[in-house]
Amino acid sequence: MPIRRKATEAGIFDATELALFGRVFDKLKLEHPPPDTLDMIASRVIANYMAGIKDEAELVSLSRWPLGR
Repeated sequence: MPIRRKATEAGIFDATELALFGRVFDKLKLEHPPPDTLDMIASRVIANYMAGIKDEAELVSLSRWPLGR
């Protein structure tokens, strides 16, 4: 799963954080997206979390948009 790989690349997260990433990622991914899209979604989720967004609903909402917006 791209989110787990991206989380591993980004640093050390505990089981609770990984579960949060997985839930958010599942809400954002499309039915049959290209692989590079999945990587972008995973990167957004982790970047937003690392920027201080800890609320699951807010993380879903902000991660729908490209980084830097």
